[in-house]
Amino acid sequence: MAGKAAILGGGIGGLTAANVLIRRGWDVSVFERSPAPPTTGTALGMWPQAISALDVAGVGPHVRDVGARQQRAAFLRPDGSVIGRVDSARRTAYLISRPALLDILVDGLPAGTVRFGEPAPDLGTLADFDVVVAADGTRSATRDVLFGSRYRPVPTGLTAWRGWIPGETTSVTETWGPGALFGITPREGGLVNWFAAVRSPVGVSDGVDLLRSRFGDWHQDVRKILEQIDPDTVLHHDLYESPKLPSYVHGNVALIGDAAHSMAPNLGRGACEAMVDAATLGRLLTEHAVPDALRRYDRARRRPTRRLVRASHVAGRIATARRWTGIRDVVVGLGSRFA
Repeated sequence: MAGKAAILGGGIGGLTAANVLIRRGWDVSVFERSPAPPTTGTALGMWPQAISALDVAGVGPHVRDVGARQQRAAFLRPDGSVIGRVDSARRTAYLISRPALLDILVDGLPAGTVRFGEPAPDLGTLADFDVVVAADGTRSATRDVLFGSRYRPVPTGLTAWRGWIPGETTSVTETWGPGALFGITPREGGLVNWFAAVRSPVGVSDGVDLLRSRFGDWHQDVRKILEQIDPDTVLHHDLYESPKLPSYVHGNVALIGDAAHSMAPNLGRGACEAMVDAATLGRLLTEHAVPDALRRYDRARRRPTRRLVRASHVAGRIATARRWTGIRDVVVGLGSRFA
């Protein structure tokens, strides 16, 4: 079956959905308030499920070509000693920056599909569309209209900084210290991606000075990053997670990605799950009438993504624990041997 779809938001989930639906004969319009795709953004991990979703969207091979392949990772202590390692060819992932991924997704669409600089219209004006896909992010206005403000995401208790520096690395590391973590990964384009998170109340405004003070006595790889940070490239924001929604659908509207299940980034699954949402929804809309497809989508995606929201929260608390870290390290070290 095919029809006419409005997609509200031109981020990763929305553009993946557009690619999936257009390849299945749908007439698609994507409404995106930004005037153009972003030119800044840090690396995202594309796990196997996300790569499969990108294959459904027709862009998987391009992402594999552009992205940096990841098969090995290590969890470290602030002095650089190893907590545990993960080395599994069965779970190959690719690291690619948000701008590069969005460019690939936009390039996969016919010209004019994405209406840049055009905010999403009110739901009441979209009666001509068979289905509306709400991909408008953590602060989703569509979710507010459908379910009310009490379902807005809430703070995780962590604030994050992200950025990149010139250089190359083939390793992926995440260093865990009391109340904080620091990650380093490769990314395309001759750059090294980094991210940091600290347990903190909402609204901390300190930038690079806080990072250098907080992480300045950590191991050499972290200090090298801190020495080269360009403050103009640092992205800083508080982290949020969604409360349990009663449904991911309402009428002919389906919520995908952060609009439905914003989660802490500690499992690296937020962007991935948005793409899996999009591929699942697109497949179901081509196999079933819209009402049935949306019911099936809600059943398929709400429970597993809720588990990931909870698991990501727990992972963040474990990585930034202040107590019992010795026991944690033993457990994680033993568990990583079987990953």
